Amino acid sequence: MALLHLIALIAALLSAGLMAGLFTGYSYSVMPGIKILDDRAWISALQHINRVILNGRFMTAFLGSVVFALAAVILGFFQDDRSALPWTIAGLVCNLVMFVGTIAKNVPLNDRLEAAGDPAAITDPAALRGEVEATWIQWNHVRGVAALLGLAALAGALYTTGLNA
Repeated sequence: MALLHLIALIAALLSAGLMAGLFTGYSYSVMPGIKILDDRAWISALQHINRVILNGRFMTAFLGSVVFALAAVILGFFQDDRSALPWTIAGLVCNLVMFVGTIAKNVPLNDRLEAAGDPAAITDPAALRGEVEATWIQWNHVRGVAALLGLAALAGALYTTGLNA
């Protein structure tokens, strides 16, 4: 049981790290980089990114950050030493904030962009961008910080687990 707990904790840590890197990378490079684009090009860029990101690698890390953290919490209750459990629970909660924020805020904005269709045919691309950009960026910052905090908490759990092994 201890080995399964350790594997779940490491998998949660790796998944959280991938998500933290992705979302913070958007905050400090992708979104500032495409900010210079005109409205149609900006919409086109986001549409394309949103299409290609839905792949197995992304979904494994995205879902894994929650599923593996939950498994680590459940398995943590069966450990003789539960000193890592508060860290693991904190990691799960942070990963849930990242996950729910993405599903509740960023995905609907992505869907709004996709529903607009071909950027060349949008009558008022500035209005669409105005509806999406600031909120999308704000919630990306939230999910990036949540993922970073989840990563830190899971690192604390792994460290604590190693100290007490």
